[in-house]
Amino acid sequence: MKKNFLNLLGICAIALVVVGCKNKAKEAETSNAETVAEAKVEAIKYVADIDSSTIEWKGFKPTGTHNGTIKLDSGVLKVNEGAIESGSFLVNMSSITVLDLPADDKMNAKLTGHLKSADFFDAENHPNAAFEVTGIEESEGKTMLSGNLTIKGIKQNITFPVSVSQNGDMLILTSESFTIDRSKWEVKYGSKSFFDNLGDKFINDDIELKVNLTAKKA
Repeated sequence: MKKNFLNLLGICAIALVVVGCKNKAKEAETSNAETVAEAKVEAIKYVADIDSSTIEWKGFKPTGTHNGTIKLDSGVLKVNEGAIESGSFLVNMSSITVLDLPADDKMNAKLTGHLKSADFFDAENHPNAAFEVTGIEESEGKTMLSGNLTIKGIKQNITFPVSVSQNGDMLILTSESFTIDRSKWEVKYGSKSFFDNLGDKFINDDIELKVNLTAKKA
């Protein structure tokens, strides 16, 4: 009887892992930092609307997930004949919010504070993350945006799918959901990439992101 129960637990654990993996977005292609793209003189400048631009995030652990948003501090894109040629934006790491816990729940404040602490993104010493466009190309019917992502002073190049549309003086860039491996930016807390014997107390290295950027013609 005990053996059957243990087998059942094992099957359930495997099922949870499989379901969790299926629900995760594809990891962004990551490589060493590359040369930042430069726009032609005639490119049109668009400035990010901070109030309507967000980055959605989701973190994973064996017992569940957490999710929330991060705001931008600033952002600029330069566009030529409808195509992005260059751009950059700063992310306000102190603006991290948690949405899956009630705002007045003390666990919300605890988790938000922990994410801002030196254990994770160290917002006091690294108040901004940054993204600088290095290229954009069509691949298998998708628009793939590449850029140098800097977190905690560490710069890596990532590539992920986006859609870009224009409506009058407004430009909207929306990414598909994608993941990054936080260990590549030395975000170590609860990571199996840095610590052994964590048991089920580990936190997945994958962080899922979705970029929603609205910008206005300057």
